[in-house]
Amino acid sequence: MVTIQSIFGITDKVAVVTGASKGIGRDIALLLADAGANLAILARNEQELQELAKEIEEKGRRALAISVDLLDVSSIPGVVQKIVAEFGRIDILINNAGTNIPKPAFETTEQDWDMVMDLNLKSLFFMTKEVGRHMCDQKSGKVIHITSQMAFVGYYDRTAYCSSKGGVTQLMKAMAIEWAPYQINVNAIAPTFIETPMTKKMFEKEEFRDEVLSRIPLGRLAKPDDLFGAVLYLASGASDMVTGHSLVVDGGWTVW
Repeated sequence: MVTIQSIFGITDKVAVVTGASKGIGRDIALLLADAGANLAILARNEQELQELAKEIEEKGRRALAISVDLLDVSSIPGVVQKIVAEFGRIDILINNAGTNIPKPAFETTEQDWDMVMDLNLKSLFFMTKEVGRHMCDQKSGKVIHITSQMAFVGYYDRTAYCSSKGGVTQLMKAMAIEWAPYQINVNAIAPTFIETPMTKKMFEKEEFRDEVLSRIPLGRLAKPDDLFGAVLYLASGASDMVTGHSLVVDGGWTVW
């Protein structure tokens, strides 16, 4: 019998979340734990990861905290092997780690470009590649890239960022095609600007905030929990026939 749990349930699934120590990644990790998943949480800050792992375990779920700098792509195979050794499988990968260096194109340096592209696109590819090997063996898996509406629209001071997110979108499509025979779904969530403690300072500039809001028909910035439904949908059996798709959570920005 089909039930809500059988459609949207992820109880006892093993999820990996990158960039999990703070912000959106942290919120997503706690959401997945609340939904019944066990978590491998990845980020650089060991102390923040351990605090998050404790919260996950207090919810009755297992947590493996791994401090890693994903810019060092040579470390990724070992990290994935450690996760598989701990849990026996990986069912869900949330690629959330990312960065932005907002500068006009004429002021963007080679170092700026490489930092944004290496974390947002290069490390994401190699992380997905390694996890994908195990998902192919399982003949199942859900890969979710946290991208941005900037994969589809341009914006000021974000040439490198827009390029990296556009690259992730095309990478998603290519992997979705390659891995479909293994019943692996590869999708993305593309949010608009999200109001978090980390972006608070940016939105204290009234002119910038007003300009951003003028582009969002629903009239407000996104909050982390605006992504929760999209995450659970793409992580669960509800999306078994959805692959190569970007679910845009932007309040209508890209509708213009």
